[in-house]
Amino acid sequence: MSGEGPEGTGVSLRVVGPLLLAVALAAIAAAGYWLSRPAGAHAVACTDVLRGCSFRHGGARATVRFSSAPKPLEAFDIAVRAPGAARVSAEFQMNGMEMGFNRYDLRPAADGAFTSSVTLPVCVSGRHDWTLYLDIDGTRYAVPFSTR
Repeated sequence: MSGEGPEGTGVSLRVVGPLLLAVALAAIAAAGYWLSRPAGAHAVACTDVLRGCSFRHGGARATVRFSSAPKPLEAFDIAVRAPGAARVSAEFQMNGMEMGFNRYDLRPAADGAFTSSVTLPVCVSGRHDWTLYLDIDGTRYAVPFSTR
């Protein structure tokens, strides 16, 4: 037999099928890593996100504020004021640790702020150092904070 019949095809599919699946999964993992990498972000010095932190966006003063002390798996509100902004989103990460997809699109409120109820993912290592990545109309800001 030359292996060109149905029996030969079955053998090659048993070998090629898992290889193609492995290549596809590796490509998906690589694309996910590439797309989830935070783009260069402007650092925002912030001593207390409960009282609010201000920074410059597009030549105007912008602010970010949490409604309560952030704790993993407990909802709290975030409010961002950025005059002239059309789109604001937020995500939470730890340096060097993948925290999964947790991006929130903030919605315009009546008072001019962009708001959303958010929840921090749980960190199994017990770390408390977080970075809020704000995206305001395509410009990224990094706001460090702690859950202690």
